[in-house]
Amino acid sequence: MPIVVDIDVMLAKRKMSVGELADRIGITPANLAVLKNGRAKAVRFTTLNALCEVLECQPGDLLRWEAEDAADG
Repeated sequence: MPIVVDIDVMLAKRKMSVGELADRIGITPANLAVLKNGRAKAVRFTTLNALCEVLECQPGDLLRWEAEDAADG
């Protein structure tokens, strides 16, 4: 998928665990794992807002677009 999720990068920068982040944004660690591993089909703006608030970052710090290789298509 051309959308890459960089939650792990921000977690490392903030020295925060997945469990702590999940607690602070109000979702289960399993649902956060789905999001951070790039398996989510969508993300709610309320969740994105909570992530940005807790991690003190911008949406672009968490999500980025990468072109797919023609060979992958």
